[in-house]
Amino acid sequence: MYNPIKPYGNKIYEIIQKTWRTPYVFVSDGPYPIINKKFSLSEVDHTDGIGTKGIYHWQKSTWRNAVLDALAMNLNDLALARAVPYKLQNHIILPVEDIRILKIIKALVLECQKRKIAITGGENSFHNDALGMDISMTVSGFVKKDKPNRFQVGDVLIGFKSNGLHSNGFTLVRKVFGKKFRPDFVKPTKIYLDTILALDKVYDIHGLMHITGGAFTKLKKLLKGGDALINHQHKLKPQPIFYEIFKRGVGEREMYQTFNCGIGFVISVPKSQAGKIVSKTKDADMVGEVVKGNGCVQIESMFSKKLILL
Repeated sequence: MYNPIKPYGNKIYEIIQKTWRTPYVFVSDGPYPIINKKFSLSEVDHTDGIGTKGIYHWQKSTWRNAVLDALAMNLNDLALARAVPYKLQNHIILPVEDIRILKIIKALVLECQKRKIAITGGENSFHNDALGMDISMTVSGFVKKDKPNRFQVGDVLIGFKSNGLHSNGFTLVRKVFGKKFRPDFVKPTKIYLDTILALDKVYDIHGLMHITGGAFTKLKKLLKGGDALINHQHKLKPQPIFYEIFKRGVGEREMYQTFNCGIGFVISVPKSQAGKIVSKTKDADMVGEVVKGNGCVQIESMFSKKLILL
């Protein structure tokens, strides 16, 4: 039962203070934390959560993986703006109020300390009719140099290997599997931000896209006067869980507009730089190209080699 006194509130406030001194901000105590920034740059905010994947995290007590999912869904999208994250606020929803809230907060604090992100506040809600948990957050980042995010005709598409299902499409996963469980359901989403920011310092990245909700249809947002062609001759094969979903009756088009199918992030770069990037980046490969067209995405399916139009 919900306790209006919020018995864990003071302890949570004490724990998050461990994140308050970073190279980017100094946070001082008060009724609400006061944030003093150590930079003057353009900023961007992003909000996202773990969705119904939280049902499985709650059932299996995979707190750190849930935290990584929530961070990844924000940090990977901030990569589209080439932003460096520096602070966040969270909203955690649990079915019951007990010591597990502290376990989640401690896991979040550890991950934020690694990434120099200050936790400047949040809210905890306890819904006794909820099937699972949710962690949503707003992450703020600063942008050192604003650049367009657009695929260009002639670019090579480079994909980065996913860690499996990541944190989208779980409404369909629950429909397909019912009450059956797979360990893949609680694997954390891979975080690409550090890799992308490091590459962006050296190479001329034109377009960037995180393959999450909407999957490969999201590439359309970056196309103007071109088509994205993705072949099946690369090394970023779908993990076995995707083949199992496909064999259970989900069509190929639905697979590629719902799931990452082995590719969690895509960038486009000039052809002259593609080979260098792949040779120096773990779990990356050239997966296609951008050609003249009308803004379509064409994928050679890994499941049948058929051409899928999105």
